[in-house]
Amino acid sequence: MTSEAILFDSGDHRNILLEDFSSGTAVQANQHLIVHHGSGMILDPGGHKVYNRVMSATMAHLRGGNLRYLFLSHQDPDIVAAANGWLMTTDADAYASTLWLRFIPHFGIDRLVEKRLIGIPDEGMVLDLAGCQLSILPAHFLHSPGNFHVYDPISKILYSGDLGASIGTEVREVADFETHVPSMAGFHRRYMAGNKALRFWVAMVRQLDVETIAPQHGAVFRGKAMVARFLDWCETLEVGLDLLQPYRLPGAR
Repeated sequence: MTSEAILFDSGDHRNILLEDFSSGTAVQANQHLIVHHGSGMILDPGGHKVYNRVMSATMAHLRGGNLRYLFLSHQDPDIVAAANGWLMTTDADAYASTLWLRFIPHFGIDRLVEKRLIGIPDEGMVLDLAGCQLSILPAHFLHSPGNFHVYDPISKILYSGDLGASIGTEVREVADFETHVPSMAGFHRRYMAGNKALRFWVAMVRQLDVETIAPQHGAVFRGKAMVARFLDWCETLEVGLDLLQPYRLPGAR
């Protein structure tokens, strides 16, 4: 299903979900756009197959404004593969973890624009989007060792990347948390590194005023009660190294 949804709109500040511009065997992925006073940030813009459609939708929502930032939460191809196209056709600066600045160019970043690929320090930072102070929050090992999320204080949306991702669901918004858990559980157990990282993240997020959590894959969590359910779930979830069993040689009994 290819569609768009407005997650927040106060007139001069809008948050748009570009729900799924992929097709075929590619993993479903959401692109998110924040527009404040005509200046925009596109979050995890995706790969080559979706580039033209996501670019067209982004420009339409900017309504003649300018794209100021590309935010790349980590290094996966469903996030960064088309970064060169965005850098070559806009004046936006791209922000990614300093860990990945030597790796992302392997996706074909042209030398003319490579200086606009800018590192985010491990502790995170604040980006000024035409007066809106967007918090770039550390979320390392959830699942990438260099991983960040974005908190928008105006809409009170937390963009959580792969954390909160759901696979195979057709809904845009979570209505029943317990029913939704099976679409998240397997992904989180394999792709997240460990419960310690989850607990640190939950403790940080509980200091924020969050109305919506918007992952990069699947449905969003809307409302403080649903956000609280998700945080509680993450806090005690065993994942990754918590579940690791001893390796065995292939073929050994």
